[in-house]
Amino acid sequence: MEFLRPAGWEEALAAKAEHPAAVPIAGGTDVMVEINFDHRRPEYLMDLNRIGLLREWEVGEDVVRLGASVPYTQIMEHLRIQLPGLALASHTVASPQIRNRGSVGGNLGTASPAGDAHPALLAAGAQVEVESVRGSRLIPIDAFYTGVKRNALAPDELIKAVHVATADGPQQFSKVGTRNAMVIAVCAFGLALHPATRSVRTGIGSAAPTPVRAKTAEEFLAAALDEGGFWESRKVITPSIAKQFGDLAAAACNPIDDVRGTAKYRRYAVGVLARRQLLWTWEEYRGGAAG
Repeated sequence: MEFLRPAGWEEALAAKAEHPAAVPIAGGTDVMVEINFDHRRPEYLMDLNRIGLLREWEVGEDVVRLGASVPYTQIMEHLRIQLPGLALASHTVASPQIRNRGSVGGNLGTASPAGDAHPALLAAGAQVEVESVRGSRLIPIDAFYTGVKRNALAPDELIKAVHVATADGPQQFSKVGTRNAMVIAVCAFGLALHPATRSVRTGIGSAAPTPVRAKTAEEFLAAALDEGGFWESRKVITPSIAKQFGDLAAAACNPIDDVRGTAKYRRYAVGVLARRQLLWTWEEYRGGAAG
């Protein structure tokens, strides 16, 4: 195994073009586990830690541009207001040591369906900025996951940043695990209300071959809120709406049985998470009426 250590971004892109099979590493919280357990033995590792621009973020009027190597700790401490769903997801990642090293870019590169950042990114409608020596492009998060631990990156591309819209309404994230910390999700769910467009977005993790959205549940809830005048009145969500939303979210899952949980339990748990998050986010939205 050879070790590449580019000093800057352009050098990294050139190295990736020359060695398309090179595996990027920054925090190493996913890659090193696979190497240590001999599940992966890449010919080249590319250390990106010398590239400072990957650890920078920029808060715009409508969008946060998050460098690929910004650690979860920084998101929790500095972007809680702008990206509440992602900040909540960051809180659930492993341990403080891992949160100081791991990043959203790493989660996207690995593309594990159990990655904690994915549901929040799907709910927020993020875009992934990728680049190669051929140029750069933005990949909508809905098109980014192409299979189990596979993504839409070309062999010569690297993830440069993630563009996430600044929250215009309440967001939530929660996951189920076999213990309270240092755990891979049995399942996870993210929800974002978008009052400006009267829309709803969701994200489901660890309950399908890839991270997915519960699109039928989103459409049902958006229609129910609109037709019932809920956005204007901010009245309490009815139990029937909450139940239907949870049932439709559960139906969006395509889980498996494994050592962490059964497919049946995953579907059930996603439905519970969806109902709870709807009630939490809606109460937060209702509370904003006083302002």
